[in-house]
Amino acid sequence: MPQAAEHRQSISYLTRRFKEVGIEPNPRHGQNFLVDLNLLRLLADSAELEAHDVVLEVGTGTGSLTARLAATAAAVVTVEVDRRMYHLASEELIDFANVTMLLQDALKNKNAIHSDVLAAVRSQLAVSTDRRFKLVANLPYNIATPIISNLLAGDLLPATMTVTVQKELADRMMASPSTKDYGALSIWVQCQCQVELIRVLPPQVFWPKPKVHSAFLRLTVDHTLRERIADVPFFHQFVRSMFLHRRKLLRGVLISTYKRELNKGRIDALFERLGLSPTRRAEELDVAEMLVLCDAIRGELAESP
Repeated sequence: MPQAAEHRQSISYLTRRFKEVGIEPNPRHGQNFLVDLNLLRLLADSAELEAHDVVLEVGTGTGSLTARLAATAAAVVTVEVDRRMYHLASEELIDFANVTMLLQDALKNKNAIHSDVLAAVRSQLAVSTDRRFKLVANLPYNIATPIISNLLAGDLLPATMTVTVQKELADRMMASPSTKDYGALSIWVQCQCQVELIRVLPPQVFWPKPKVHSAFLRLTVDHTLRERIADVPFFHQFVRSMFLHRRKLLRGVLISTYKRELNKGRIDALFERLGLSPTRRAEELDVAEMLVLCDAIRGELAESP
């Protein structure tokens, strides 16, 4: 198995290599390259890859992280939307037979992972019954939320997601009720995952430097937590609906959301039955309370004509 060439992700190497092939980082694709080699190793090591793991990487970049992942994992499916970067990485990864490179967008749309990406991962998982799916990536800031959210919404769940994201996004995923960062994403992630902040990253460890801090984050899917969700798609939509107007009282949000199916009297009776104050807001409910409320609403809808 070829070994990862760590020198390939230094600023001097990147600037020289980009000049040779006549390209520059494209801000539209969120191309900020991690140039601290110790941190690159930390990200890969934090994924705790084993020989039977199948890794999905979104954002191949120059292929430096890809090579390090491929040196340990059974297979790596890596996705790059930038044709120029794809060809550059193809040269760097030519000796890795266990790497599948896809030139495309990882997302079909903001609500779905592209079927070609999922098919490539499934194909590698099918090779052996002991294979396990993991996401490891320096996620471009503009697609980090839909990548994580949509993987949690689907039936192809990664065991872990070890990713670089904007620090603000990490704060939202880890937030507690009644804080400014708490919202639908906080509940959606915490209702299924154990969330661990590995490291906060300053802008200077990237090239070009972003204007914000970043973070390494590891999400470990907890199936015991996920089994509490009776209807995953319904809960996903329900939580997002509850936070469309986060400062409005929860009672008003429910009345507005389900005005065609449930009248005010039924909503008020539901609040009384659950012991919920009509003055509560969505941002005040923890994950367990939101699950109970969602199940109650599903029950009411099932009884509606």
